Amino acid sequence: MSSKILVIGACGQIGTELTTKLRELHGTDNVIASDINTRNLELVNAGPFEILDAKNFNAIKDCCVNHEIDTIYLMAALLSATGEKYPMEAWDLNMNSLFHVLNLAKTGQIKKVFWPSSIAVFGPTTPRENTPQHTICEPTTVYGITKQVGERWCEYYHEKYGVDVRSIRYPGIISHKAMPGGGTTDYAVEIYHEAIKEGKYECFLSEDTSLPMMFMDDAIKATTDLMAAPSESISIRSSYNLSAISFTPKDIFESIKAEMPEFTITYQPDFRQAIADSWPSSIDDSVARKDWNWSHDFDLDTMTKEMLSQLKKKYTA
Repeated sequence: MSSKILVIGACGQIGTELTTKLRELHGTDNVIASDINTRNLELVNAGPFEILDAKNFNAIKDCCVNHEIDTIYLMAALLSATGEKYPMEAWDLNMNSLFHVLNLAKTGQIKKVFWPSSIAVFGPTTPRENTPQHTICEPTTVYGITKQVGERWCEYYHEKYGVDVRSIRYPGIISHKAMPGGGTTDYAVEIYHEAIKEGKYECFLSEDTSLPMMFMDDAIKATTDLMAAPSESISIRSSYNLSAISFTPKDIFESIKAEMPEFTITYQPDFRQAIADSWPSSIDDSVARKDWNWSHDFDLDTMTKEMLSQLKKKYTA
């Protein structure tokens, strides 16, 4: 029997493409997309959709009962840069939505949960190069704090109640389909759009700020591969380190310039620079590669070619 899946926060940057992939894998009618509004009409009209407030336990429960849901992907969150502007809202959404889903899973109503963590759990005291799976986590952002605490609760619910919860510490995610939603790595998406539209870009990070990044196709593959892995192979119930490529704004500029020689860039670091400086520059994800055979497909230049190709089609259309 096919799983019945609920994606909470399906209209977000990752949720949009994850929902599409899950429908390819499990059938459109078996994947219920949900969000607090209908801003993404393409997704809303592509299959079953529910307006759902991730902070409302009874609404989530009723949706799960009505659709006979057994698997939840909780993608709703306020991200790093937005969370610094609205700290209490970030805490409220990021923590309470997780508790609601874990408590549903605790009752046995939900059999499997995916919840995304982030490299934001790390901080300035974390080793910056090849950050290990188990290391110091002293985050300096509200978003990072919610993710660190969330990891502990995920592991707790697995150990105490047997909840099959799985998680990934996403790096920066780059996509040509959905715009980013207020994160510190957003520049790496914006820069491609501005290259096509304006031929120039003003970056809010300094040119030598190296951060772990990943093309969306790899992030979606990692998520679905993790959820498909047998339970006995999952050794990490807090959240897995995940990595693909690390680069600086200067690196991505040079990659774009190789395809578009007239492209120019300037740098005007803002408050997000301090956030980026507190994060790792590269990640050791050897545990994920061992446990469930994770591997990535895109490097910087193949990603650049794909991003520019797809965005040129979008803007000329």
